[in-house]
Amino acid sequence: MILYSFYIFDRHTECIYSRKWNTRPISSSTKSARPQSGVSITSNGDVAPATRKALSKEDDAKLIFGLVFSLRNMAQKLGGEDDSFLCYRTGEYKLHYYETPTRLKFVMLTDHGAKTQRSALHQIWALLYVEYVVKNPLSPVEHPGGIGVANVMFEQGLDAFVERVVLPT
Repeated sequence: MILYSFYIFDRHTECIYSRKWNTRPISSSTKSARPQSGVSITSNGDVAPATRKALSKEDDAKLIFGLVFSLRNMAQKLGGEDDSFLCYRTGEYKLHYYETPTRLKFVMLTDHGAKTQRSALHQIWALLYVEYVVKNPLSPVEHPGGIGVANVMFEQGLDAFVERVVLPT
């Protein structure tokens, strides 16, 4: 399994922690029957190369949260309050989602063939976030801009957890 990135969002929709391990692949198909979004066709019928800038860290987090928020609301409206949004898969990646009782949202992006990582996200919350962030007397209750979340113990614990549980060799 390939782990691309990991995000934590607070109840105020702010990204309080993000971490990238590998970059997501760009679509492998160079020719398609239909033009893709952001691609323009020249007058002679050739496809002009897309000139897109890479997203900033904040923009990437906003897009991820928007996707999670929309899919979670759609799942609840279609299935009722008891149904919950667990994961979302495309041809390129799989988004895993876990929401805590305090409305913290843990999101992990992996390759599309990965099994559900909901239990791993729960363990990251229970064993790492609660232990190293919530129980830390120096950490603020609210985390504007991620202050208090990215401490050394949490970072080391997350690295060890990812190597041991999420990415077994």
